[in-house]
Amino acid sequence: MVERPTEATSGIPRLIPDPLRDNFETPPPQPRRSTRQHFKSDYMRRLRAGEGTRDGRIPLDFVKELQEKLAADEDDTNIMYAMVAGMAEAEGLDPSTVCEAKSQADWPKWQNAINAELNSLEEVHTWDVIECPKGANVVGCKWVFKIKHNAAGEIEKYKACLVTKGYSQIQGIDYDETYAPIARLTSLCTILAVAARNDWDIDVFDFHSAFLNGKLRDGEDIYMELPEGYAVGRNFSCPVGKLNIALYGSKQGALQWYQKLCATLAGLGLTRAHADWGVFYGRIGSEILILASHVDDCTVTGSSPSLIRSFKQEIGTRFKISDLGPISWLLGMKVTWNREARTISLSQQSYIEAILTKYNLTDCKPAAIPMDPGIKLSRGEIPQPAEEAAHMKNVPYHAAVGSLMHLTIGTRPDIAFAVSTVMQFNNAPNMTHWEAVKRIYRYISGTKALALMFGNSERGLEGYTDADGASQEHQRAISRYAYLLDGGAISWASQKQELVTLSTAEVEYIAATHAAKEGLRLR
Repeated sequence: MVERPTEATSGIPRLIPDPLRDNFETPPPQPRRSTRQHFKSDYMRRLRAGEGTRDGRIPLDFVKELQEKLAADEDDTNIMYAMVAGMAEAEGLDPSTVCEAKSQADWPKWQNAINAELNSLEEVHTWDVIECPKGANVVGCKWVFKIKHNAAGEIEKYKACLVTKGYSQIQGIDYDETYAPIARLTSLCTILAVAARNDWDIDVFDFHSAFLNGKLRDGEDIYMELPEGYAVGRNFSCPVGKLNIALYGSKQGALQWYQKLCATLAGLGLTRAHADWGVFYGRIGSEILILASHVDDCTVTGSSPSLIRSFKQEIGTRFKISDLGPISWLLGMKVTWNREARTISLSQQSYIEAILTKYNLTDCKPAAIPMDPGIKLSRGEIPQPAEEAAHMKNVPYHAAVGSLMHLTIGTRPDIAFAVSTVMQFNNAPNMTHWEAVKRIYRYISGTKALALMFGNSERGLEGYTDADGASQEHQRAISRYAYLLDGGAISWASQKQELVTLSTAEVEYIAATHAAKEGLRLR
């Protein structure tokens, strides 16, 4: 018998038969509970008992207490990786099912959120309860729970949303078109930079149950299972809900809402921008109004504060909205606005701290640069040793890189190249690649207070582009570009070229072509 790693769900090696020495029919000894299982068990037990919770959230000191318990377990040879996997459980307490919500100490708040959502659905007559037609494709439904936070990280409200399981819809029967654009982040940054330069007001608002405003077209018949506990007035052998509105989760839900929004904004005199269909603008007399839509979140600015107020009042007469006032939080990014200096800054410090906690890297030593120039990452032709392969099964490589992707797209162009490099090894990462990912986390740990600032100059739109030739193992050049507006980066990219080039001149021309296309769109 030799030591072999268990499956990826456990961080503890156990004894299993060796195919070269033992008979496979010999039953292996039962493994003890893994540290990760102990972590989850203790975590859920304390949570259900309400110990150490604040409004149903696990505080950081409780998380550290569980970490210390894990660190004291000397029998677990793969403790760090079990902790990393377990920390994903402690990062947030949004329940995934109604049963989980009922088991939490804050169930009354979730119950109020469920009742509020059902009332909203009934007000707009979302479905008709009918007998299930023979041979109909019935889609399921589920509750999605989310705790909303404000810019300070405090709990703002409990949100429960009933969604359909749109993945079971059939194209040509339940839906046809699905495309629904939203404002690109580069467009939002551009709008903020323009507003900062001109000292315009910037307000934000969101729509209540936005998808409930999109009606299904004739011939689009969607039959949905009724939610758990929903009371049916009449006796049905097999009751289902025939949807009148494209509910959240349905394939065409976002499209129906976008079309409704476009029609409403057109009636108010706004025109859709050709370069970004999520941006709308209008000229009312000598004043200008600009709106950026991101599903149900809207950012509006313009040259006249009274025009912005009257616009929000007009929208409020057509839809239910929440007027959030001057901008302070945008798509998970903190917005710092200095009206005197005419500058706006975007930062994701709270997000960085969250992912550092999630992957147990809060106490890591900061690094000066995101990548070590002395280490060349490669796929490697030699198979991994058994011990290293066992370790990598419990390393959340894909999740950690995905968390960095959100940061790269948002406010951190300085890690774009490093993240695009480690992404190339998602299919078969090894310990060297994992160390490179952790170095990026060490870098952002030391630079988490950095922010993008717009408006500190009036230099206008500037663009830079470059390519590195074929220095990578894959022999493809890396194209890079960055566009700045008034000194702040609004658009950037670092990506592998698709074409195989024969000279450095071709490499530079290809990089310049992609940069020029982005420049035309921004102008």
